[in-house]
Amino acid sequence: MAAVGGGGALNIQGWAWLQECARDNASLRYPGVLMFTPYALSFSPNGVLCMTPALPLSTAQPHTPSGTTSRREFMSKTAVALAVTSLPAINFAATDAAERQFSPRAGAWRSFEVTTRVDIAKPQGVTRLWIPIPSVNTSWQQSLESSYETNGVARLEDDNTYGARMLYVEFAASEAKPFVALTSRVKTQSRDLATSAKGATDDATSLRSWTQPSNLVPTDGIVRTTALEATKGARTDVEKVQKIFDWVVTNTYREPKVRGCGEGDIKTMLETNNLGGKCADLNTLFVGLCRAVGVPARDVYGVRLAPSAFGYRELGGNSASLKGAQHCRAEVHLTGRGWVAMDPADVAKVMRQETPEWIKTANNPLVAPVNKALFGGWEGNWMAYNVAHDVALPGSAGPKMGFLMYPVAETGGNRLDSYAPDDFKYQISARELTA
Repeated sequence: MAAVGGGGALNIQGWAWLQECARDNASLRYPGVLMFTPYALSFSPNGVLCMTPALPLSTAQPHTPSGTTSRREFMSKTAVALAVTSLPAINFAATDAAERQFSPRAGAWRSFEVTTRVDIAKPQGVTRLWIPIPSVNTSWQQSLESSYETNGVARLEDDNTYGARMLYVEFAASEAKPFVALTSRVKTQSRDLATSAKGATDDATSLRSWTQPSNLVPTDGIVRTTALEATKGARTDVEKVQKIFDWVVTNTYREPKVRGCGEGDIKTMLETNNLGGKCADLNTLFVGLCRAVGVPARDVYGVRLAPSAFGYRELGGNSASLKGAQHCRAEVHLTGRGWVAMDPADVAKVMRQETPEWIKTANNPLVAPVNKALFGGWEGNWMAYNVAHDVALPGSAGPKMGFLMYPVAETGGNRLDSYAPDDFKYQISARELTA
């Protein structure tokens, strides 16, 4: 393979020559690749134009059907195309980036009906179950009514601290097939930095609470040291948040092998320098670093409900089956704007999983629009449950939960594994409602 690289960019005239050659020799063309006989041109993820023989060199032959460009003429045109560049590198942001957009905008409400069905396959005595209910009412989400069916005794509860609502169900030891189906209705919309609630603010006492540490989010020691290093030179809260966002995107990474959404143990992440994780790890790290430098910040726990309108596979959910679609986002409070959306973890997810090849830079044309939009916004195909940390489950003798984003069950005094929905037997689905 021959690669054309350097520091310049192919200008419009040069690209037009290559496109003309592709149209002329249409006998061997595939989507995303300019194919010629006997050469194929394609782009690597870092924007380098690569030329590869379309056929083995021993078998490649000049191909000059009537009305097409000969190999010699094509190579001549290609040479001209490359010659018009100031330097030989190919910057394909003008092509692929123009085709990939990610620009959520506030304004259009969407309505969803979300159903969570839980079955306890092998109860071992008295069984207890807790299912999160959407509890957030803001400028971007309205949590409406919920209803349920069950063969147990159910009641609505909350965590008594953050207002995180949940359905608590208890089943007698004699119940052989405990089940519950919870249905909730919500309205959601996208968020963007330009239309965030200017002038909105929380009271000082409330804001101070969002700078305090929690069990998994300390704000001293290595967390504060890291935050101070990441924000060096920043003078305003906006500058601090931007530097922390960039630090998380640059220094952490999505680790697909992590179970569920991760645990969010940010102190251990930093102490071990193991900065791979999922949303509850990376966004919680973002939140902890912000709090450590005095910026109010919080996690927002929820679930994706529908595919992304912008075609990003990893930024949407399959509405018919939302197992594994849980997703934690983040917010920071900025003076004059109120609570502002943030999601560096989804930038890392696109870099790692949107394509077969791991993209290592946020400047990649596939990643750049996501990196830009998720500082201050997110898409409204997602529903928030709550913003709760260190959740004590009513009626449980077990330890506190770091967060409540999954159904939780205990049977015979033992807590089941919420990260194994096939063993735990729960299903989540969503249906978008039209007027």
